[in-house]
Amino acid sequence: MLTYNRENFISEAIESILNQTESDYEFIIVNNGSTDKSGEIAEMYAKLDYRIKVIHIPKSSIGKGRNIGLSLAKGDFITFVDDDDIAESDMLEFLYNLAVENNADISICGSTKKVEGKIFPNCLFDEYLELTPPEAVIELLKRKKINAAMPTKMIKRHLFDIIRFNETGKYDDISVTYKYIANARKVVVNGLPKYCFTRHEKNNSSFTTNDMLLTPEQLDEYFSAFRERTIYLSKILPDISEYAQYSEWSYMISMCNKIKKNNLTNCSKQLEHVKKVLTKHYDEFYYGKYIEEFEKEFMNLYIRV
Repeated sequence: MLTYNRENFISEAIESILNQTESDYEFIIVNNGSTDKSGEIAEMYAKLDYRIKVIHIPKSSIGKGRNIGLSLAKGDFITFVDDDDIAESDMLEFLYNLAVENNADISICGSTKKVEGKIFPNCLFDEYLELTPPEAVIELLKRKKINAAMPTKMIKRHLFDIIRFNETGKYDDISVTYKYIANARKVVVNGLPKYCFTRHEKNNSSFTTNDMLLTPEQLDEYFSAFRERTIYLSKILPDISEYAQYSEWSYMISMCNKIKKNNLTNCSKQLEHVKKVLTKHYDEFYYGKYIEEFEKEFMNLYIRV
């Protein structure tokens, strides 16, 4: 768990891990330069439970904080939880058994999200999937059964030995989660909800529930990360290169719609970038085999050739 200024959330998040039905684990909390009482609260729990180890570091990126935690981890499997979310009491046991019983490198559960006190489905489905890396990556790119967030996933540590988090940028999950999945031998997914994401105004991904919070910086980072993702996946999983490219363009046209619909004039530079790219690749995207009808409508509305 990486924490930064979450004194109003962190206690409940920590307790959701301490109350797990699986008791054999180490709990590493990295305090990322908090200026509130988050670090003190974490230390208080560490005095109560020997499994907790708290590390205090100067304020840094999410990726660097997570890499520091990884360097201390000793377990065969590793999972991440956020400091403002809640894990169901059997999440660790569920994910561990799912991975071990299926000889998988990665196990994934379903989730819900809490927005203004209300619980909504979030990658929640009644199905068990045993996937090859290409199949799992496609499910990730579809964003319906597998999300890009690190929570909800238990990953064999050998993958972290070869792939670490990007230490620049704010949205590290989008730049690395697909790499773990692409390099796994097998991925198993069970859609039962074992984790609840909390969405609030100070959340790093608050823009996912409020389009008005989109910023030029966030869009630039996403565009860059997805460009890199397309190149990476096309190289190591060439059979899904077309879908990887489609997914990148799909995100672009979606953001084009959000910028125009919400009149986000501060994102005009990013809008021009999207238009330039999609105009250049109009035929490939518009007449491609993966494009959805609503994406065609957006193309007709915003992109001219």
